[in-house]
Amino acid sequence: MARPSLANVLADTRPLRNEHFRRLWLANIVTVVGAQLTVVAVPAQLYADTGSSAYVGLAGVFGLVPLVVFGLYGGALADVFDRRTLLIVTTVGLIVTSGLFWVQAAAGSTSPWLLLSLFSVQQAFFAVNQPTRSAIIPALVDATLLPAANSLNMTVTMAGAIAGPLVAGVLIPVIGFEWLYLIDTFTLFATLGVVVRLPSLRALEAATSVPGLRAVVDGLVYLRTQPVLMMSFVVDLIAMVFGMPRALFPEIAHLSFDGPDEGGLVFALLFAAIPAGAVIGGVFSGWVSRVERHGRAVIACILVWGLAMTGFGVAVALADRWGTAMLVVALAMLVIGGAADMASAAFRTSMMQAAAADAMRGRLQGVFIVVVAGGPRIADTLHGATAAAVGTAAAAAGGGVLVVVGVVIASLAVPSFVRYRITRPTP
Repeated sequence: MARPSLANVLADTRPLRNEHFRRLWLANIVTVVGAQLTVVAVPAQLYADTGSSAYVGLAGVFGLVPLVVFGLYGGALADVFDRRTLLIVTTVGLIVTSGLFWVQAAAGSTSPWLLLSLFSVQQAFFAVNQPTRSAIIPALVDATLLPAANSLNMTVTMAGAIAGPLVAGVLIPVIGFEWLYLIDTFTLFATLGVVVRLPSLRALEAATSVPGLRAVVDGLVYLRTQPVLMMSFVVDLIAMVFGMPRALFPEIAHLSFDGPDEGGLVFALLFAAIPAGAVIGGVFSGWVSRVERHGRAVIACILVWGLAMTGFGVAVALADRWGTAMLVVALAMLVIGGAADMASAAFRTSMMQAAAADAMRGRLQGVFIVVVAGGPRIADTLHGATAAAVGTAAAAAGGGVLVVVGVVIASLAVPSFVRYRITRPTP
């Protein structure tokens, strides 16, 4: 009987053997932390300049609209132009906008509209950059290693989602907003230095004309003809819309676990728990490369997510009776959910990269950006309204139950998704 190997448990690092993927991944470690500094600094500066949460809320609108518009159109661009060129242009755009954030802060500007406008432009560049970046991975990594490559990428992203806010929270009172923006600007040069060294990465059978609305529509029509790919988006929307309870965290921290109304440790722990679970899941993701039945794996991961969110809601409901013990349970449920979401995202992204025609990958990655950005924002509105009517515990637990019911119905409706598997080459 073969002894279990630690290498089979820890993250599969074989994608890092590809020189270009390894450079992108290493540069992303630096860039993600810098980007998270800006993610925290923008709403913090908005509130500091205006004293109004309404302006902070506007950042969501100013960020979501360009993500939707340019996410879809940027994906179409990635299916026409050399993807290396697009990465260079959009990375330079991100550097310039980050530099302008620094300029306005250093100049002492207190205009919320200037800050929101810069944020909107930055998100437009991001919305083109991300689908292009994802679309090139199948050209760098073998199809059987796509889950491992996507797990590595998501692990870095989630680690940045933890480290960035913590670092920003410490640094803002010490060095101010302008230095956070400047750090972000310089970290982006790490990515620029890598993308300029990539080979030409034009899509196979790329269109010869500049894409317009028709190209975006063609991508959506193509998606309708691919039930497996369509379902990868549907099940993610089910998981996020019904099962993402982050809008409830401030009230839960304050009322259920006796935290201060302005935030505090419990508030921070609740927000950090899901990303922490994703990082833990990524570190121990060696198993994903050995899974062939990606459809079943996605369904299983989302069921775990739904059950974990149900458990989170139950723990909140019992907080009045059991106090700190239920806080530990609630955090554990969020961590489990984060690990399941990481694995689900790795498989879904890999399915999209492997099953889609190369000439459509950019557009489908654009749809992916829209789904990933839009689902949690819809969840914020839905959970907030539901909690006002039935309470936070019922809203969180009920949402988890709806995830389980929804994904089971989706599985029965499209069995081809459940049956989807990759074919490994014969040794």
